[in-house]
Amino acid sequence: MFIGHDACSFAAKRVTPRVSLGLLIAAANLLDLLWPVFVLLGIEHVRVQRGPTPFLNLDLYDYPWSHSLLMSIVWGALFALGYWLITRNGRGAAMLGALVVSHWLIDFVVHVPDLPLWPGGPKVGLGLWNHTAATAIIESLMFIGGIALYLQKHRARFAFWSLIVFLTGVYITSIVAPPPPSERAVAWSALALWLLPFWAWRAEVRE
Repeated sequence: MFIGHDACSFAAKRVTPRVSLGLLIAAANLLDLLWPVFVLLGIEHVRVQRGPTPFLNLDLYDYPWSHSLLMSIVWGALFALGYWLITRNGRGAAMLGALVVSHWLIDFVVHVPDLPLWPGGPKVGLGLWNHTAATAIIESLMFIGGIALYLQKHRARFAFWSLIVFLTGVYITSIVAPPPPSERAVAWSALALWLLPFWAWRAEVRE
């Protein structure tokens, strides 16, 4: 799932308004932020292969350090602890940690059984990606709902709406685009995700 993770960030901003939207976006996408770095370093591995749906053009056969359930909990705890040490905002820290782990839980619904429970452990996934239309509808509804919750408490300016348009465009492109040319091309392009937290931080209207 892609924009579904961002939907969780927008909804979380309504509950924890003191936390930067940029940090909320970073937390919800943290596992995907780590993944291309680990791939480029040779710690994790992926194969390009055409799958039964546009969502399955990659064989994610080895990514236990970024995408196992155990490590998502570890990364979430570290993210939350770092935020708490700097701000002493316990509620915000708990939300950030929960968003990190929510990434794995949402992925569990959509992925085929390729998500490890722990490094070297069994792999799980309910496989919603095998149903392209259902995936797109559910994720789009999550995205719209997250934006609606955000707008109930926060004003939006042009930079915010440009972020929404960008995320929507990337999502549509990911569905209709052909398989990527190589594994390293996938990882390098995925590094662009690191722009999202900074974009979200700049897009936020300070109340």
